[in-house]
Amino acid sequence: MKPILQLYRGYANEQELIVMGHVFKTEYDYDFQKKNFKNARSIVHLFRVKTIKNFDVYLQFGESEIHTKTLDDGYFKFCIPLEKEFNFGWMEYQISIKYENTITTSTGSFIRPHKGNLGIISDIDDTFLVSHTHNFFKKLYILLFRNVNSRKIFKDVVPHYQALSSAGRNNKEEENAFFYISSSEWNLYRFIVKFTKIHQLPRAVILLKDIKTGLADFLMSGRGNHNHKFEKIKHVLEFYPHLKYVLLGDDSQHDPFLYEQICKIFPVTVKAVYIRQTGKNKKETTIKILKNLENLEVSVCYFKDSSEAIAHSKAIGLIL
Repeated sequence: MKPILQLYRGYANEQELIVMGHVFKTEYDYDFQKKNFKNARSIVHLFRVKTIKNFDVYLQFGESEIHTKTLDDGYFKFCIPLEKEFNFGWMEYQISIKYENTITTSTGSFIRPHKGNLGIISDIDDTFLVSHTHNFFKKLYILLFRNVNSRKIFKDVVPHYQALSSAGRNNKEEENAFFYISSSEWNLYRFIVKFTKIHQLPRAVILLKDIKTGLADFLMSGRGNHNHKFEKIKHVLEFYPHLKYVLLGDDSQHDPFLYEQICKIFPVTVKAVYIRQTGKNKKETTIKILKNLENLEVSVCYFKDSSEAIAHSKAIGLIL
């Protein structure tokens, strides 16, 4: 069977380009129009993909072709030093794979953030996508039986994120760098991209958890250890050390704790932390963490409705 190539959005700074993807044995697809049981079958199919390890992958960059091989889970990643400066904003890259004398080439995109002072890192589930993470069975039901067109977004998230994207920018073509970093797996990448496009959320680099390849893994989707999320956030802040950051998450899992760790390690880098309240009452542990962050001179907002977050962003001068 012909291998399937899946590319993800990459990113670059002045010295390095990072792009990544997967190579699959089986078709990796999600039919966004299917409903109910057909949608459930489509979602389950995403978690039954088969990957190809040690497969040859080629990056076309400038006049060079750079060769690597996939890891054991079919994942590949190119970290390429840059010898000359190039443009800002979103740009394209090309990846090729070869199979039985046939070359398959796909085009992906990567961002080199415009010069400025703001980067935005956001969680996905229950931060902007209503997922009911705190209720396992409800989360599973919605994931299986609600297609991407019927999934809900929290009210006023879009104007808040769009305002953050253009904050401090006079040129409409320039945007602040957005990163969606989640404990969801790479299996749900296309779903997340489609959802963010439907709701006109800012285009973002999406960094997810290792791919899953079985039904047992599907039942644990988004659960388990969240260290990967901490490491990815830490990496972004190290990769773009000149930016000031806004962190957005929710109190359903570990975001407050992870963000506290990040703020302690980068005490002058994080400008504001936003935590969405997902239950009827605010959590004492989250309140305690946010008070601690205020002692580190990080502006915090623990909110139920995004209108509160918008008002806070205006009050501290993040957005107009």
